[in-house]
This record gives sequence, structure tokens and C-alpha cells, in this order.
Amino acid sequence: MFNTKTVSIEWGGQTLTLETGKVARQADGAVMASLGETVVLCAVTAAKSVKEGQDFFPLTVHYQEKYSAAGRIPGGFFKRERGATEKETLVSRLIDRPVRPLFPEGFYNEINAIAQVLSYDGHNEPDILAMVATSAALTISGVPFMGPIGAARVGYVNGEYILNPTDEQVAEGDLDLVVAATYDAVMMVESEANELSEEIMLGAVLFAHDACKEVVKAIVKLAEQAAKEPWAMAEQADLSAAKDKLKKLIGKDIAAAYKLTDKSARSNALNEARAKAKEAFADATPQDQMAAGKLMKKLEAEIVRGAILKDGTRIDGRTTTQIRPILGETHFLPRTHGSALFTRGETQTIATCTLGTKDAEQMIDGLGGLHYEHFMLHYNFPPYSVGEVGRFGAPGRREVGHGKLAWRALHPVLPSKDEFPYTIRLTSDITESNGSSSMASVCGGSLAMMDAGVPIKRPVSGIAMGLILEGKDFAILSDILGDEDHLGDMDFKVAGTSEGITTMQMDIKIAGITREIFEAALTQAKEGRAHILGEMAKALGEVRGELSAHAPRIETMQIDKAKIRDIIGTGGKVIREIVATTGAKVDIDDEGLIKISSSDLSQIEAARKWISGIVEEAEVGKIYDGKVVNLVDFGAFVNFMGGKDGLVHVSEMRNERVEKVTDVVSEGMDVKVKVLEIDPRGKVRLSMRVVDQETGEELEDTRPPREKSERSDRGPRRDGGRGEGRGDRGPRRDGGRGEGRGDRGPRRERSEGGNEGGNNGGGDPDHVPAFLKD
Repeated sequence: MFNTKTVSIEWGGQTLTLETGKVARQADGAVMASLGETVVLCAVTAAKSVKEGQDFFPLTVHYQEKYSAAGRIPGGFFKRERGATEKETLVSRLIDRPVRPLFPEGFYNEINAIAQVLSYDGHNEPDILAMVATSAALTISGVPFMGPIGAARVGYVNGEYILNPTDEQVAEGDLDLVVAATYDAVMMVESEANELSEEIMLGAVLFAHDACKEVVKAIVKLAEQAAKEPWAMAEQADLSAAKDKLKKLIGKDIAAAYKLTDKSARSNALNEARAKAKEAFADATPQDQMAAGKLMKKLEAEIVRGAILKDGTRIDGRTTTQIRPILGETHFLPRTHGSALFTRGETQTIATCTLGTKDAEQMIDGLGGLHYEHFMLHYNFPPYSVGEVGRFGAPGRREVGHGKLAWRALHPVLPSKDEFPYTIRLTSDITESNGSSSMASVCGGSLAMMDAGVPIKRPVSGIAMGLILEGKDFAILSDILGDEDHLGDMDFKVAGTSEGITTMQMDIKIAGITREIFEAALTQAKEGRAHILGEMAKALGEVRGELSAHAPRIETMQIDKAKIRDIIGTGGKVIREIVATTGAKVDIDDEGLIKISSSDLSQIEAARKWISGIVEEAEVGKIYDGKVVNLVDFGAFVNFMGGKDGLVHVSEMRNERVEKVTDVVSEGMDVKVKVLEIDPRGKVRLSMRVVDQETGEELEDTRPPREKSERSDRGPRRDGGRGEGRGDRGPRRDGGRGEGRGDRGPRRERSEGGNEGGNNGGGDPDHVPAFLKD
């Protein structure tokens, strides 16, 4: 029934299998790729005709993670997969970027590539498989795809490269790098690194390229068995005459426009040239008019690229290695926790850093389960930043991708959560754009965090590199403009510190680049990053020593895990009371690490004292601050150390006799007390009398010797009990003590004379314990 074709190879210590012919047979191309127990299906369909007047290539890539792949049910009300998550958006871009340049010019048929994760084993990430499956599906579909490409992830642990590392190995190591490549050349690089050298990064790319070659061979082998007949491409019309006409008509105008260094002036001059060309082709057919528009872009590219290759002259007059003027300004906004205005030429961003507590962490639900992210970077690109009108709303794929690139650049230099227990949110609002705004976000974000007092390891700078390649001649451009990006052959972004690279991203618009070009681009980028770091240091050379006055303060406490339940209380009663009373936020983890946060230091101190009072043990002879919480006939109960109560007997309130408790204290009154005794059951006896209530200093006991011996300074009684109610009664048979009338245990006979200094129980002597009779 099924005409199944399968190819398998040993790859990175596991078996990579590509299969077609069993699933999604009505698609133009469908391939299931599996590695370990992770399985991804990609189905490709292509429109058989082109919409009239269409002059662009509508390729759409969708990557989707099915929760059932990991044996999970989605959260939320609807219990099904809905809009694309950030990861799904990023992987969709990861697939799109290397395959898009491999379609021939003039092919405008709409193509959909849908990759779905069907099984996930928790070790082998599905993004690489999705890239491989998409490449294989396009290759066997018959569409004019100049692939295939392979893809590989590389880690770097203990000085060794690892092919397709697990999540644990990536976390343990210093590199997470993804490469897509044809058999001959690298097409795309995406990475995050812990300040690695250019040599190590280049070695990782070449190591990944070798792994990609094995995948390309496997896809070719599958195509030899299952590929459909290739589509017949329509012959391209000879447009040489139209091109010559345009060159004579507006060639000088275009050359003059690209000598204008101001973007707005240059754009206006180019629009005038285009209007002149449009007028010249006003009587032509719609197809010829569309072709003329394409020729106009080619003519612009030829003029710009030729000038750069011939004499190194760039659009704005810079040399190939020159960086545009840079201006950084920190503390740009008065109420934010940290802010920076970063301007490089005609590219500008306002970066803000906001610090929050643990409850501000981002909750992320995915195939691997629920986890929390304490560092976020949000990139915004409003249309006014390029002087245009357009859609303004939720971030698109480009904004998500640029934000993640800046996130990867800054993430390796962040302090650990133990060192800096804050949630960090960076926002980059692009206010001008003519060149790499993602690299401006890296520079501005680094300055904003330093302004906020985040103790990052070192400042991070980023630069975008370009390439002009004609045959064997090439020129590498530092800090490219937007037009140089559009008209060039490469967009290569590198970010890092003075010690090494933290992220590297490369997209190629041609069929790959050589090792020679790659090495030269890395070297030139290193020089550019160093220059930008120097300019950034003029704005702020080091991390500020103190947090903003508007930022929350966080203090940490470590307690015994056995005390966690005491802090939380039944149903969270105690911790809620602490938060409500002090105004501070209190978070506690399963290991007993407590984080107390507030913008008011007095609130933090109040919560800390409260918690300390709950977990610490009172010490006999030590003086504490307390508050009267309850009055009884024989004394007052005082709360001290935040969570402990003790009794100040009426005889321990003053040196002189006290007739009524209310003559000395009242409920809610702040007092200073000394711990006199803690009995075996934890009952605490306190004294106000021996403490100066103003200074808290201990006073000399001035009572007569007889009172000292008969009253408060008695040692523990033989049965452990004491009478603190009607008098210092003797022991009872049940061994308890009566603190007032309420805490007495049952006695065989109630004393009738039990007042202060009573008769040790009174009543019938037969009821006195035997050891007292002796």
C-alpha cells in the first residue's frame, strides 16, 4: 500500500533516519526525520501558478510543537495548541533563512513548508530535525530548490566540540551553535557563546559544516529514490535592451543619489530617479513595467557594489573598516531603574532596564515542561524609525528574532541568580534605523543594565558586517547601512566582550562563503567591536555601585528546611500576615532560601526580623524588643523576635509592688524584656524590671535578697512546674504549671489560699506530693 523510501546514517553517535512515502502523500514533498526518539514531519506544498502582477517569492515556513509529542496536555482554558510561541517563531525563522536564497530568481510560486514535532524524547532537540526534514521535503518535491542543505548543532565542553549536544551538555558547556550549509558552503549561523575566541568559533562552524555534509549526502540518496520530476522553469525574457535604456536614462542619477550621505536626501533622490523610470515605461505592458522595477534594483546594486569593489568607496563615504559616529548616554530616563540612549550614525535605540522580584519571572510552557525565565529582552521596531507609516501592534517574526539575537549576546555576561536575585527585563525601542538595530540593542542594553547596577561580567558591544562578492573579488564592510544590507551578499552580526564572542549570526544571500572570507570577517568584526566598546566606555565605564532608588531591594536569608512550614503557616497564613503587615514581598524556595524584597529598606528589615523571630531560638539572659499582645490579671504576654511569646509576671514589671497590670502596660505597647527562663516545654518567662525601657540596657537587680530568693530568681522546681497565677504554688501531681487560670491541668484539690507567696498548694497535706513531705 505504501511506497516507503528510507535512508539512515550514523550521525553524532545516533541514527538519523529520513523516511518518505508513508505519511502526507498528497503533499508535493513530505519527509519524516527521526533522531533517537524525536520525530519531526515536514510537508511542502507549492502553488502551480503565480498570481498576476506578483513580483516576490511568497515562501512561508511554519514550525509547530505538538504537546502530545512529549506526552503532555497543553495548559490554559482551551487545552490545545494556539498561536505560535516564541520558540516556534524562532525555529520557523531558523528554517526559512538558509532555504530562501536557494530558490532561483524569478520563481514566484507560493510555497508552504509546515514542520510539526510528532515525538520528543527530551534529549534530541527537534529544531535541527525540522531543518533537515524541510530541506529533504523541498529536495524531493520537484520545485526548483538549489539545495539540499544540512543542519547541525555544536556544543563545546572541556575543549571538545560535540555534535548535537543534549540540553544538559549545552548548559554545562560554553557554546550553543547551529549551522545550516550546502555541501560546498555555509549558509547560516546562529549561536550563543561564553566569550569564546574567533578561532574556537570558526572551528565550531567548520566542525558543523562537516556534519552537514553527511546530512546532505543522505538527502541526495533519498532524492535518488523518491524525488518527483523537476518543475519546468519558464524561460527568462532577454531584458538587456531595457537595462541599457534604464542605465542611459537614470544611471547618473542613481550614482549621484548614492553619493549623498544623508539617508533622507538619498532616499528622495532615488525616488525621483524611479519616478523618471516609471514615466519612461508608462506605455509598456504590466509585465514589462514589473521587469523594469526589478532592473532598477539591479542597476542600483551594480553601481553601489562596483564603487565599493573598485575603490572602496561606500554609500556614505566611509572606508570598508570605518564605524559611524557613536554617542552613548546613560540615565537617560529619570524614573526607570536603568536607561541608555545609544546612537550609531542614523541608528538609535532607547534601552531601559527594569528590575523585578521572582514573581515577575516569565513562565514558559513547552515540550520540556514548565520553566521560568528571569531575563527577558523585548525589541520594538515602530514604523516611524524608518520614516514610514505601517502596522503598529504585536511584535512580528522579525522583532522576535532580533530581540532573541540581542538576548543571546547579553545572556552570557549576566550574574548568577544567587549573586543577583532579580528578574531583569530589557526593552529596546528603536527610534531610528539605518543599519543593524539589533546590534544597537546589544550596546544600549549593556549600558542600561550597567546604569541599573546589574553586575554584568563585562560590557558587550555588537557590530553588523557586510560582504560584496563578485567572482574572486570581495570586500568586507564594517557597520553596514540598510542599503548595503539590501544590496550586499551577507548579513553577519557579531557581539561580544573584550574577552571573546557571546553571539554570532550570519545569513548569506548567495550560495555560501569560503573559509577565507569567514576568517577575514571575524577579524575585522573584532576590531570593530573593540572600537565600539571604547565609545561605550565614554558614556559609562563600569557598573554603578548602587541600584536606582526606584528599584526594589532584595535581601536573602537561608533557613533550615525544617522551619519552612513555620514561615508559611497553615494555608499560608503566616507568610501572608508577614507580607500584609510589613509591606515587603517574601518568597521562599524548597531549599529554605528566602528572598525579601521592597523598595523600602525598613519594610525589608521588618520582615527579616519577623522571620528571624520565627526560626531563631530565644536565649536566656538576652534582651529583646517586644510588644504587649495580651493582658491578664497576673501579668502580660509579650511578643518578641517576631514569632515568640513570653510572660512578664506582674512581679517582673517593676521593682516595687504593682497592684494592677494596666498601671504599667497596655496592649500594643512596645517594651524591652530580658529572658529569665525557658522551661522544658518551651514556655518563656520574661522580665521588664531589669531592663532600662529607654536605652535597653540591663539594670542591676535592686530587690531585697529575700524577694530575690522567694520570687523570680528561683531555679527550676523538681517537677518542672511553676505557679504564675494565684501565687508561686508548689508542684502539682500532673507536672503542669498554671499560667493564670486557664493553663492549669486537673488537680485533686484546689488550693484555697493560693495568692502570691501562697502555701505550696494549700489544703489537705495528704494531697502534697511525697517528695515534698520528705
